[in-house]
Amino acid sequence: MTTFNSALDNKKISFIGGGNMAQALISGLIACGVKPDLITVSAPSVETRQQFNNQHMNTVDATSDPKAAVVDADVVILAVKPQVMKAVVSEFADALDSQLVISVAAGLSTDLLSDMLGGYRNIVRAMPNTPSKIQMGAAGLYGTKDITEAQKQLATAVMAASGLVMWVEEEAQMHAVTAVSGSAPAYVFYFIESMVDGAVALGLDKEQASALAMQTVLGAATMAIGSNNSPAELRRKVTSPNGTTQAAIESMQGNEIGHQIAEAMQACYDRSQALSEEMK
Repeated sequence: MTTFNSALDNKKISFIGGGNMAQALISGLIACGVKPDLITVSAPSVETRQQFNNQHMNTVDATSDPKAAVVDADVVILAVKPQVMKAVVSEFADALDSQLVISVAAGLSTDLLSDMLGGYRNIVRAMPNTPSKIQMGAAGLYGTKDITEAQKQLATAVMAASGLVMWVEEEAQMHAVTAVSGSAPAYVFYFIESMVDGAVALGLDKEQASALAMQTVLGAATMAIGSNNSPAELRRKVTSPNGTTQAAIESMQGNEIGHQIAEAMQACYDRSQALSEEMK
Protein backbone atom coordinates (compact mmCIF):
# COMPACT_ATOMS: atom_id res chain seq x y z
CA MET A 1 0.00 0.00 0.00
CA THR A 2 1.25 3.48 -0.90
CA THR A 3 2.12 5.59 2.14
CA PHE A 4 0.59 9.00 2.77
CA ASN A 5 2.50 11.90 1.24
CA SER A 6 2.53 15.08 3.33
CA ALA A 7 2.04 17.13 0.16
CA LEU A 8 -1.56 15.86 0.19
CA ASP A 9 -2.24 16.98 3.77
CA ASN A 10 -5.68 18.67 3.93
CA LYS A 11 -5.67 19.26 0.17
CA LYS A 12 -9.09 19.38 -1.48
CA ILE A 13 -9.09 17.34 -4.67
CA SER A 14 -11.89 17.64 -7.22
CA PHE A 15 -12.49 15.26 -10.10
CA ILE A 16 -14.32 16.42 -13.19
CA GLY A 17 -15.65 13.10 -14.44
CA GLY A 18 -16.20 9.91 -12.51
CA GLY A 19 -15.25 7.18 -15.00
CA ASN A 20 -12.77 4.32 -14.73
CA MET A 21 -9.60 6.38 -14.47
CA ALA A 22 -11.12 8.76 -11.92
CA GLN A 23 -12.26 5.78 -9.89
CA ALA A 24 -8.77 4.25 -10.07
CA LEU A 25 -7.06 7.45 -8.93
CA ILE A 26 -9.60 8.02 -6.15
CA SER A 27 -9.10 4.46 -4.89
CA GLY A 28 -5.37 5.10 -4.74
CA LEU A 29 -5.76 8.39 -2.89
CA ILE A 30 -8.03 6.87 -0.27
CA ALA A 31 -5.77 3.82 0.06
CA CYS A 32 -2.80 6.07 0.85
CA GLY A 33 -4.70 8.00 3.52
CA VAL A 34 -6.55 10.90 1.87
CA LYS A 35 -9.83 11.48 3.68
CA PRO A 36 -12.82 10.81 1.41
CA ASP A 37 -14.52 14.02 2.51
CA LEU A 38 -11.67 16.00 0.94
CA ILE A 39 -12.51 14.49 -2.47
CA THR A 40 -15.24 15.95 -4.67
CA VAL A 41 -16.56 14.29 -7.81
CA SER A 42 -18.50 16.09 -10.50
CA ALA A 43 -20.29 13.55 -12.69
CA PRO A 44 -23.48 13.66 -14.77
CA SER A 45 -24.59 10.12 -13.87
CA VAL A 46 -26.86 9.75 -10.84
CA GLU A 47 -25.59 6.19 -10.38
CA THR A 48 -21.97 7.33 -10.41
CA ARG A 49 -22.62 10.09 -7.90
CA GLN A 50 -24.45 7.66 -5.63
CA GLN A 51 -21.51 5.26 -5.78
CA PHE A 52 -19.16 8.00 -4.57
CA ASN A 53 -21.68 9.21 -1.98
CA ASN A 54 -21.64 5.72 -0.54
CA GLN A 55 -17.90 6.18 -0.01
CA HIS A 56 -18.59 9.45 1.87
CA MET A 57 -17.29 11.67 -0.93
CA ASN A 58 -18.78 14.97 -2.03
CA THR A 59 -20.51 14.90 -5.40
CA VAL A 60 -21.96 17.53 -7.67
CA ASP A 61 -23.97 17.22 -10.87
CA ALA A 62 -21.71 18.05 -13.81
CA THR A 63 -24.71 18.89 -15.92
CA SER A 64 -25.77 21.73 -13.66
CA ASP A 65 -22.92 23.04 -11.52
CA PRO A 66 -19.41 21.64 -12.06
CA LYS A 67 -18.11 25.00 -10.90
CA ALA A 68 -19.03 23.97 -7.37
CA ALA A 69 -16.38 21.24 -7.57
CA VAL A 70 -13.69 23.69 -8.65
CA VAL A 71 -14.08 26.84 -6.56
CA ASP A 72 -12.58 25.59 -3.28
CA ALA A 73 -10.31 22.90 -4.71
CA ASP A 74 -6.53 22.77 -4.43
CA VAL A 75 -6.33 20.25 -7.27
CA VAL A 76 -8.72 19.81 -10.19
CA ILE A 77 -8.36 16.56 -12.11
CA LEU A 78 -9.85 16.54 -15.60
CA ALA A 79 -10.98 12.97 -16.21
CA VAL A 80 -13.42 13.30 -19.11
CA LYS A 81 -13.10 12.19 -22.72
CA PRO A 82 -11.00 14.49 -24.94
CA GLN A 83 -13.90 14.98 -27.34
CA VAL A 84 -16.09 16.63 -24.67
CA MET A 85 -13.35 18.43 -22.74
CA LYS A 86 -13.93 21.87 -24.28
CA ALA A 87 -17.64 21.86 -23.51
CA VAL A 88 -17.11 20.58 -19.96
CA VAL A 89 -14.36 23.00 -18.91
CA SER A 90 -16.22 26.00 -20.35
CA GLU A 91 -18.63 25.60 -17.43
CA PHE A 92 -16.01 26.39 -14.80
CA ALA A 93 -12.92 27.92 -16.47
CA ASP A 94 -13.70 31.35 -14.99
CA ALA A 95 -13.57 29.85 -11.48
CA LEU A 96 -9.90 28.90 -11.78
CA ASP A 97 -7.54 31.03 -9.72
CA SER A 98 -4.51 29.21 -8.32
CA GLN A 99 -5.69 25.59 -8.49
CA LEU A 100 -3.44 22.93 -9.92
CA VAL A 101 -5.14 21.36 -12.95
CA ILE A 102 -4.16 17.79 -13.86
CA SER A 103 -5.49 16.34 -17.10
CA VAL A 104 -5.55 12.60 -17.73
CA ALA A 105 -7.18 13.02 -21.15
CA ALA A 106 -5.17 11.42 -23.95
CA GLY A 107 -4.03 13.59 -26.84
CA LEU A 108 -4.74 17.01 -25.37
CA SER A 109 -1.61 19.17 -25.16
CA THR A 110 -1.11 21.66 -22.36
CA ASP A 111 -1.36 24.50 -24.89
CA LEU A 112 -4.72 23.22 -26.13
CA LEU A 113 -5.96 22.71 -22.58
CA SER A 114 -4.83 26.23 -21.72
CA ASP A 115 -6.79 27.61 -24.66
CA MET A 116 -9.88 25.73 -23.49
CA LEU A 117 -9.37 27.17 -20.01
CA GLY A 118 -9.14 30.76 -21.20
CA GLY A 119 -5.36 30.99 -20.98
CA TYR A 120 -4.97 29.33 -17.58
CA ARG A 121 -1.50 27.78 -17.32
CA ASN A 122 -1.21 25.91 -13.99
CA ILE A 123 -1.53 22.62 -15.85
CA VAL A 124 0.01 19.17 -15.57
CA ARG A 125 -0.64 16.58 -18.25
CA ALA A 126 -0.64 12.97 -17.07
CA MET A 127 -0.66 9.65 -18.90
CA PRO A 128 -1.56 6.91 -16.37
CA ASN A 129 -2.37 3.32 -17.26
CA THR A 130 -5.01 0.81 -16.24
CA PRO A 131 -3.05 -0.95 -13.45
CA SER A 132 -3.64 2.28 -11.53
CA LYS A 133 -6.89 0.55 -10.56
CA ILE A 134 -4.89 -1.69 -8.23
CA GLN A 135 -2.32 0.94 -7.24
CA MET A 136 0.23 -0.65 -9.57
CA GLY A 137 0.11 1.96 -12.31
CA ALA A 138 2.86 3.79 -14.16
CA ALA A 139 2.25 7.41 -15.11
CA GLY A 140 4.20 9.93 -17.15
CA LEU A 141 3.78 13.60 -16.22
CA TYR A 142 4.59 16.86 -17.96
CA GLY A 143 3.99 20.30 -16.49
CA THR A 144 3.97 23.79 -17.96
CA LYS A 145 6.70 26.18 -16.90
CA ASP A 146 4.04 28.05 -14.90
CA ILE A 147 3.59 25.42 -12.20
CA THR A 148 5.51 25.92 -8.98
CA GLU A 149 7.80 23.38 -7.34
CA ALA A 150 5.15 22.88 -4.66
CA GLN A 151 2.56 22.15 -7.34
CA LYS A 152 4.92 19.71 -9.02
CA GLN A 153 5.31 17.89 -5.71
CA LEU A 154 1.55 17.93 -5.26
CA ALA A 155 0.96 16.47 -8.73
CA THR A 156 3.55 13.78 -7.97
CA ALA A 157 1.80 12.90 -4.72
CA VAL A 158 -1.63 12.70 -6.36
CA MET A 159 -0.50 10.39 -9.17
CA ALA A 160 1.95 8.36 -7.04
CA ALA A 161 -1.01 7.25 -4.90
CA SER A 162 -1.79 4.85 -7.76
CA GLY A 163 1.73 3.76 -8.72
CA LEU A 164 5.02 4.88 -10.25
CA VAL A 165 5.42 8.48 -11.48
CA MET A 166 7.97 9.72 -14.02
CA TRP A 167 8.28 13.34 -15.21
CA VAL A 168 9.39 14.13 -18.76
CA GLU A 169 11.20 17.31 -19.80
CA GLU A 170 9.54 17.76 -23.20
CA GLU A 171 5.83 17.39 -23.85
CA ALA A 172 6.52 15.49 -27.08
CA GLN A 173 7.93 12.70 -24.90
CA MET A 174 4.40 11.96 -23.70
CA HIS A 175 3.92 10.04 -26.95
CA ALA A 176 6.78 7.75 -25.89
CA VAL A 177 5.20 7.41 -22.44
CA THR A 178 2.01 6.27 -24.16
CA ALA A 179 3.97 3.65 -26.10
CA VAL A 180 5.92 2.24 -23.14
CA SER A 181 3.32 2.40 -20.35
CA GLY A 182 0.02 4.04 -21.28
CA SER A 183 -0.94 1.43 -23.88
CA ALA A 184 1.53 -1.25 -22.81
CA PRO A 185 -0.64 -3.24 -20.37
CA ALA A 186 -2.44 -4.50 -23.49
CA TYR A 187 0.90 -5.72 -24.90
CA VAL A 188 1.49 -7.75 -21.74
CA PHE A 189 -2.04 -9.14 -21.79
CA TYR A 190 -1.46 -10.16 -25.41
CA PHE A 191 1.81 -11.86 -24.47
CA ILE A 192 0.09 -13.76 -21.63
CA GLU A 193 -2.76 -14.68 -23.96
CA SER A 194 -0.26 -16.10 -26.46
CA MET A 195 1.61 -18.02 -23.74
CA VAL A 196 -1.66 -19.57 -22.57
CA ASP A 197 -2.63 -20.58 -26.11
CA GLY A 198 0.82 -22.06 -26.63
CA ALA A 199 0.69 -24.04 -23.39
CA VAL A 200 -2.76 -25.40 -24.22
CA ALA A 201 -1.45 -26.51 -27.61
CA LEU A 202 1.34 -28.35 -25.76
CA GLY A 203 -1.14 -30.28 -23.62
CA LEU A 204 -2.00 -28.23 -20.50
CA ASP A 205 -5.58 -27.28 -19.75
CA LYS A 206 -6.48 -23.59 -19.92
CA GLU A 207 -6.73 -23.15 -16.15
CA GLN A 208 -3.27 -24.59 -15.59
CA ALA A 209 -1.80 -22.62 -18.47
CA SER A 210 -3.35 -19.33 -17.33
CA ALA A 211 -2.19 -19.70 -13.72
CA LEU A 212 1.37 -20.58 -14.71
CA ALA A 213 1.66 -17.85 -17.35
CA MET A 214 0.28 -15.05 -15.17
CA GLN A 215 2.34 -15.99 -12.13
CA THR A 216 5.46 -16.23 -14.28
CA VAL A 217 4.96 -12.75 -15.74
CA LEU A 218 4.26 -11.32 -12.27
CA GLY A 219 7.30 -13.06 -10.78
CA ALA A 220 9.63 -12.01 -13.58
CA ALA A 221 8.52 -8.36 -13.39
CA THR A 222 8.85 -8.34 -9.59
CA MET A 223 12.29 -9.91 -9.85
CA ALA A 224 13.41 -7.34 -12.42
CA ILE A 225 12.17 -4.44 -10.28
CA GLY A 226 14.08 -5.70 -7.25
CA SER A 227 17.30 -6.54 -9.07
CA ASN A 228 20.40 -4.45 -9.63
CA ASN A 229 20.83 -6.22 -12.97
CA SER A 230 19.31 -5.05 -16.23
CA PRO A 231 16.58 -7.16 -17.86
CA ALA A 232 19.12 -8.17 -20.51
CA GLU A 233 21.54 -9.42 -17.85
CA LEU A 234 18.76 -11.27 -16.01
CA ARG A 235 17.84 -12.96 -19.27
CA ARG A 236 21.43 -14.02 -19.87
CA LYS A 237 21.69 -15.45 -16.34
CA VAL A 238 18.70 -17.75 -16.80
CA THR A 239 19.69 -18.86 -20.32
CA SER A 240 21.91 -21.91 -19.98
CA PRO A 241 23.99 -22.84 -23.06
CA ASN A 242 22.21 -25.42 -25.21
CA GLY A 243 19.31 -25.50 -22.73
CA THR A 244 15.55 -25.18 -23.10
CA THR A 245 15.52 -21.43 -22.46
CA GLN A 246 18.19 -20.82 -25.08
CA ALA A 247 16.11 -22.74 -27.62
CA ALA A 248 13.13 -20.48 -26.91
CA ILE A 249 15.18 -17.26 -27.00
CA GLU A 250 16.87 -18.25 -30.25
CA SER A 251 13.44 -18.89 -31.77
CA MET A 252 12.27 -15.43 -30.69
CA GLN A 253 15.44 -13.81 -32.00
CA GLY A 254 15.14 -15.68 -35.28
CA ASN A 255 11.60 -14.35 -35.66
CA GLU A 256 12.80 -10.83 -34.73
CA ILE A 257 10.35 -10.55 -31.84
CA GLY A 258 12.34 -7.62 -30.41
CA HIS A 259 12.06 -5.78 -33.71
CA GLN A 260 8.33 -6.51 -33.89
CA ILE A 261 7.83 -5.10 -30.38
CA ALA A 262 9.74 -1.97 -31.39
CA GLU A 263 7.54 -1.64 -34.48
CA ALA A 264 4.40 -2.01 -32.38
CA MET A 265 5.59 0.71 -30.01
CA GLN A 266 6.37 2.96 -32.99
CA ALA A 267 2.83 2.40 -34.30
CA CYS A 268 1.47 3.38 -30.89
CA TYR A 269 3.72 6.46 -30.82
CA ASP A 270 2.62 7.51 -34.31
CA ARG A 271 -1.07 7.10 -33.47
CA SER A 272 -0.60 9.13 -30.29
CA GLN A 273 0.92 11.94 -32.37
CA ALA A 274 -1.92 11.74 -34.90
CA LEU A 275 -4.57 11.89 -32.17
CA SER A 276 -2.93 15.01 -30.75
CA GLU A 277 -3.02 16.63 -34.18
CA GLU A 278 -6.67 15.67 -34.62
CA MET A 279 -7.55 17.38 -31.35
CA LYS A 280 -6.20 20.76 -32.47
